[in-house]
Amino acid sequence: MSSMSLVSGIANGIFLLLVVGIPLFGYLRKVPVYDTFVVGAKDGIKLMLKLIPYFVGMLVAIGMLRASGAFELIAKWLAPVLDKVGFPAEVLPLALMRPFSGQASNAITAELIHTHGGDAFISQLAATIMGSTETTFYVIAVYFGSVQIRKTRHAIPAGLCAELVGVIASFMICSWVFLR
Repeated sequence: MSSMSLVSGIANGIFLLLVVGIPLFGYLRKVPVYDTFVVGAKDGIKLMLKLIPYFVGMLVAIGMLRASGAFELIAKWLAPVLDKVGFPAEVLPLALMRPFSGQASNAITAELIHTHGGDAFISQLAATIMGSTETTFYVIAVYFGSVQIRKTRHAIPAGLCAELVGVIASFMICSWVFLR
């Protein structure tokens, strides 16, 4: 038996244990499992309805930025500076898109890996950026929207600063680890 099939078997067993074990544990504790599930689902739908305006606003803003060419303009302005430090221009769209959209970032990363191969520095940097950054505007929309906070104050600048630090740290660490 290979180690991959062993790991896969263990992961499947843990998943099955959770899916069966949690309701069984609730049942043994005399918790009305189905009724509790239905109440939770109903609350989830109410929360989703509260969040829809925030999602629509975020998606419209992303669409406007992409359609206006703002991302391409920023990339064009930053390219000469990034060339001097050795930051690959191919990864710049990922760094710019990541705070806005996880799906678009995943698509950009997949395309970079497909184009350059999994062992290329560009692919390794893209994967590291994906793991070191967050979709700031999505997180703000979900968390602040779910509790009806309209004034984000310093959350967005702090989140974007953390994004920048994540991209810079990813580049520095990948350069040190993979280009030595």
